[in-house]
Amino acid sequence: MTDPNAIQPSALDQLPDRDPEETAEWRASLDAAAREAGPHRAAYLMRRTLERAEAAGVALPKLLETDYLNTIPTAAEPAVPGDEAMEARVTAWNRWNAAAMVTRGSKHGVGGHIATFASAAWLYEIGFNHFFKGKESAEAAGSGDQIYVQGHASPGIYARAFLDGRLDETQLDNFRQEAGGNGLPSYPHPRRLPWLWEFPTVSMGLGPLSAIYQARFNRYLTNRGIKDVSASHVWAFLGDGEMDEPESTAALALAAREELDNLTFVINCNLQRLDGPVRANFKIVQELEAQFRGAGWNVVKSLWGSAWDELFALDTTGALVRRLREVPDAQVQTYQTRDVAYIREDFFGKDPALVELAKLLSDDKILECFHLSRGGHEARKVYAAYRAALAHKGAPTVILAQTVKGFTLGEGFASKNANHQMKKLTVDEFKTMRDLLGLPIPDSAFADGQVPYGHPGADSPEVRYLQERRAALGGPAPARRVHPLAPLPVPADKAFAAFDKGSGTQNVATTMAFVRLVKDLVRDKETGKRWVPIVPDEARTFGMESLFPSLGIYSPKGQTYEPVDRDQLMYYREAKNGQILNEGITEAGSMADFIAASTSYATHAEAMIPFYIFYSMFGWQRTADQMWQLGDQLGRGFLVGATAGRTTLTGEGLQHADGHSPVIAATNPAALTYDPAFAYEIATIVKDGLRRMYGEAAPGEDPNVFYYLTVYNEPLPQPAKPSAAGLDEGIVKGLYRFNTAESAGLAPAANAPRIQLLGSGTAIHWALAAQKLLAEEWGVAADVWSATSWTELRRDAMEADAALLRGEDRVPYVRQALQGAEGPVLAVSDYMRQVPDQIAQWVEQDYSSLGTDGFGLSDTRPAARRHFGVDAESIVVAALAQLARRGEVKSMSVKEARERYGR
Repeated sequence: MTDPNAIQPSALDQLPDRDPEETAEWRASLDAAAREAGPHRAAYLMRRTLERAEAAGVALPKLLETDYLNTIPTAAEPAVPGDEAMEARVTAWNRWNAAAMVTRGSKHGVGGHIATFASAAWLYEIGFNHFFKGKESAEAAGSGDQIYVQGHASPGIYARAFLDGRLDETQLDNFRQEAGGNGLPSYPHPRRLPWLWEFPTVSMGLGPLSAIYQARFNRYLTNRGIKDVSASHVWAFLGDGEMDEPESTAALALAAREELDNLTFVINCNLQRLDGPVRANFKIVQELEAQFRGAGWNVVKSLWGSAWDELFALDTTGALVRRLREVPDAQVQTYQTRDVAYIREDFFGKDPALVELAKLLSDDKILECFHLSRGGHEARKVYAAYRAALAHKGAPTVILAQTVKGFTLGEGFASKNANHQMKKLTVDEFKTMRDLLGLPIPDSAFADGQVPYGHPGADSPEVRYLQERRAALGGPAPARRVHPLAPLPVPADKAFAAFDKGSGTQNVATTMAFVRLVKDLVRDKETGKRWVPIVPDEARTFGMESLFPSLGIYSPKGQTYEPVDRDQLMYYREAKNGQILNEGITEAGSMADFIAASTSYATHAEAMIPFYIFYSMFGWQRTADQMWQLGDQLGRGFLVGATAGRTTLTGEGLQHADGHSPVIAATNPAALTYDPAFAYEIATIVKDGLRRMYGEAAPGEDPNVFYYLTVYNEPLPQPAKPSAAGLDEGIVKGLYRFNTAESAGLAPAANAPRIQLLGSGTAIHWALAAQKLLAEEWGVAADVWSATSWTELRRDAMEADAALLRGEDRVPYVRQALQGAEGPVLAVSDYMRQVPDQIAQWVEQDYSSLGTDGFGLSDTRPAARRHFGVDAESIVVAALAQLARRGEVKSMSVKEARERYGR
């Protein structure tokens, strides 16, 4: 049996001890302290020693968890500048109007959340009054601070904008009622309220992830010399329950590794999530502290209000601190709702030392501490935490602020498990709240049981104070501004025209064609520096390693080592001003990069051109929520799904075989989805995208879109660009005739049956092979069309349908393009049939499709295509079947073709 007093093996045993006697003395001193004064005293002494060591610069691993106390003692708190009483009145009006807005809307059944802002009001007010820099800030002009508002707290932000005169009562009454055009979105949605909201945050978890990469992108802009945004600070307001989302903590190590001291997380620890306690049997604050400290963050805890100072001063034995640490969160919530007798018995009655301590406390004191006094509800403590966060250098800071969910809303709300779903207060509850907040709202204002909005007047001291504070900080916040930017110069045609001649005898994959295009575009003297290449540790897969030495991989530390391939032409070069963001194996991080870069035109008044290239299977399928966030945030740029298709990367197997990303992409209204077949199509689409997003958008075109291109890893001949009139328009709109049977030199008979083959991406090569087989073996003439975008064809057709309902005469482009084309239409792609079937209802000819429905598999490309029935021979069989149904070929031809081709 192991002796508990025996010295256990230690990693330090591997190192020589230059003075074993001194080591033994230190051990003996610790043993004596524990024996004579108890283990808690010994732990206290060790903590003090570790603090001293850290202050002296002694390199030691940090503790991951501290006591359940405020990080900043009351005596060390700085005074809040300004008028605290005035700020309390401003906060009271905002609390009232936030609750009134949601309650008034409840009669329409639109919902809303009250309790979150009630708990977090001071967390926002201190920021707005003293910290958040506006867009006109002298320090951070044009950028200001970036503020990620917790989504469920939006009513409080609207209430403040109302007090400030940026919103009126009509708009507040249209909270969550947007169809009429004068409403307010439920949560921060830039696309719905683009002058106010910068960052959509209510898809929980994406806010913290995006905030980290936004802070990182700010450093990127500064280090690359695009714009000095070093004075901008990123603030992310989060819920403690939200931190369970994996994205919330996915990039903590990145933020610490890159020393992002321009970033502060403020986590509202009201200990409740939507259904109940966040950590009913544990302590979420302690858990988060350990998590953030372990990742390398600076942690500031603001847990207790000043009423607790008396209790801590009486805690000579440490019993109070021990008890606070052991009580689970759900019990803390219970104390907040129970009477003093219960608290005396359950909290203080567990330890004789606490029983004695409680005898020194009045009932009122105990209720004040356990019901009201939280660090997140006191302006001075919040201010001290924020000031400490900005003063800390070399690491990001997280502030863990303890609050009460539903604070000031009355006994029916505070700390109740159901308060997230409670949408209104009664008139009596509002009157109680009014009296608690000291607001001058008479009973007569509650006409017909309707709660009134409250406003002290546009020229009141409260409003003047609010506006003066914001003016000193650089204007209103939050605010989104799109400064008038000159259109980016169009890159020289040479880069795009390089693909017009085709590849001759050389086989080139469209992935390589896109990379080559980018190589040329980043060399452009005017716009080259604005490209932001983003890749999740797959640059070599996509043939991008040649960009490493020329552009450099961004690293805030530069390159502190000699790369193993330094003597090679395409060596791995990192640089502080590097242009490439090589994120490692994180599609979510890469998308967060893309969002920050794609919205820089608004955030920082600097247009950047991001392109994010990824395995197509791991884009939309894995990060579609972020792509929706991208659209909501009005981002611009190019997403490139490389090694695309279900049958072009079959050696990798099912999990890499993308047969559905265009389906998911089609659900995003901001995504323009293209499946180009040839290199010149890619060049044409990218050129048009640059025009629309960064140049001169045509009337009616929304520049706030992003392009999704699928490109393939299969080397194939790249034909020369045809010279047909309207070709570029067809490429951009989604469909053009690549060739006819006659122009392909197949010389069909004058009365030959004819069919139209529509193909996208790599599938057009199967269609071209089928065209030849149909002519040479079955006497059928086939015309081949390149369908560069099934989705854009569908959207145009849907707009045409809507126009017809308005009495306008408009024909869908797909119908115009195919007008007069003889025979049926057969569509094929390397995706499930749902992709080409998007246009079926608008094609006047008989329509059918082939696709790669089902799961992918590992095999050769020909075998996989035969398996899914999309290879050239399968297209021939399907074409003959269509023609046979029309009586244009003999039915026996279909059977014969199946037997001949082994179908």
